[in-house]
Amino acid sequence: MLTPAQWESLVERSAPKLLRLREELRGLGSVLVAFSGGVDSTFVLRIAREELGDRAIALTAISASVAPEEKREAEALAAELGVRHVSVDSGEVSDPRYAANPTNRCYFCKTELYDLCIEWRARLGVAAIVDGFNADDLRDHRPGHQAAREHEVRSPLAAVGLTKEEIRAHSRSLGLRTWDKPQMPCLASRIPYGTPVTPERLAQIGSAESDLRAAGLRSFRVRYHGDIARLEVAAEELERFADPAFRERVNRALRGRGFTYVALDLEPFRSGRLNEAVGLPPAGAPT
Repeated sequence: MLTPAQWESLVERSAPKLLRLREELRGLGSVLVAFSGGVDSTFVLRIAREELGDRAIALTAISASVAPEEKREAEALAAELGVRHVSVDSGEVSDPRYAANPTNRCYFCKTELYDLCIEWRARLGVAAIVDGFNADDLRDHRPGHQAAREHEVRSPLAAVGLTKEEIRAHSRSLGLRTWDKPQMPCLASRIPYGTPVTPERLAQIGSAESDLRAAGLRSFRVRYHGDIARLEVAAEELERFADPAFRERVNRALRGRGFTYVALDLEPFRSGRLNEAVGLPPAGAPT
């Protein structure tokens, strides 16, 4: 974690990028933001609201792959920003191509999302669809971005070169409470490629992770391996498992969600480990 002075320095150094982002959004005239409630899309929505007023609208797709608290969080954030918010049901889980869980699973999810965005853009009379894809995402395995290109979705953060850390710095400066929010990809990302994605498995994972957040963990994943829940935890939180009472609470919670065994991974959590397991580039690797 950076110091306050380092965050402020990052804001100053990347200020020209923020100016270009504002110009980019103003030039679109009106936007529909594909809004998850995460760090990036919240930042885009905030800037779009400042530049376009009521001509910035948020759309959140709801499905079994989205944790229930993330739906509530998206609704709350849109309300705080004073933005019209549309929630729509998304049916990617019923798509057999998505359910088969190939390495390009996200392509089918994003195709469903952007189909919905195109439908609502027409209903609302909005000029463009924008997402929260950032400059760092260009270096990661992101099959969903192909769907964005096919649907002519604009990625203004990537266009102006804003990185994840710079977005967090500007979010902090703007007082957005999402500035230090852990990444929250869809629940299907906890299931190894090739293992089918089902609503039941997504619900099991989602409820297990809700229990662990209630126990105070912030940055972690419950990885699904059939009867086994493999728990990845950020390095700074691993020490909590030295407490036998905490270990028992976690074990009891996950077994209560249907797992027979609970395993703590000795390697700290980091995004992209399932990609690495099948030979895909890790997050942040050059491509």
